[in-house]
Amino acid sequence: MDYENLLLDQQDGILTITLNRPQALNALNTRTLHELHSFFSSDYRSQDQFHGIILTGAGDRAFVAGADIKEFLSVAEDGNGTAMAHRGHEIFFQIERFHVPVIALVNGFALGGGCELAMACHLRIATEQAKFGQPEVNLGIIPGYGGTQRLNQYIGKGKATELILTGNMIGAQEALRLGLVNYVFPSKEEARARAVDLLTTIGQKGPVAVRESIRAINAYYANSEAFATEAQAFGAATMTEDFREGAAAFVEKRPAVFRGK
Repeated sequence: MDYENLLLDQQDGILTITLNRPQALNALNTRTLHELHSFFSSDYRSQDQFHGIILTGAGDRAFVAGADIKEFLSVAEDGNGTAMAHRGHEIFFQIERFHVPVIALVNGFALGGGCELAMACHLRIATEQAKFGQPEVNLGIIPGYGGTQRLNQYIGKGKATELILTGNMIGAQEALRLGLVNYVFPSKEEARARAVDLLTTIGQKGPVAVRESIRAINAYYANSEAFATEAQAFGAATMTEDFREGAAAFVEKRPAVFRGK
């Protein structure tokens, strides 16, 4: 397909995919999600042979700063929150289960859906400026693209619960200490160099062994019932007055007034 929000560049067997909406801090809108789905489901077959992918965001401010909140406002009107979460799960599972390693190069904010996208990648390398978080409670909803599941897996239940319930962000060094990222570097260029080095090393291994290792590692964490619970809970939250208030407050740049309804 023709991409509007993804830039593809292949060099020496490594494909770089850049989410290219810097004016919106690379927020995940419907078009971007559709393009990610198209690439990871079938379009990759039309590319030249590659043994690894670097996924990053355009500019220096954000990897992905979250979902497109203005689009979110329509979810409450349509009552499609659960379906929206299932769709996000499907796309992020495609990345997590992809047959070659995908490294998230996190430059700047990785919040909400951006944090969830980074966690769906096999490895994460961050710049010193990176910030991670699941701030959905500030909008009166919950993480809906796998955040309640994968954050637990990477940093443990206690800290994941704290971050999800408070909506607080953590910096790159804290993310490294907790095990959310693999490496932290001062600049995007240094982070990219490490990603290329890792993918070059992996590219020298047996392709079948790499593919089957990814499949076996993912098998331990695959619990469709738990992800289904997240989707249902996300859908329920999007039907509340609190969500409509939280999303409106975000767009209007004012504090939300939640009423528990």
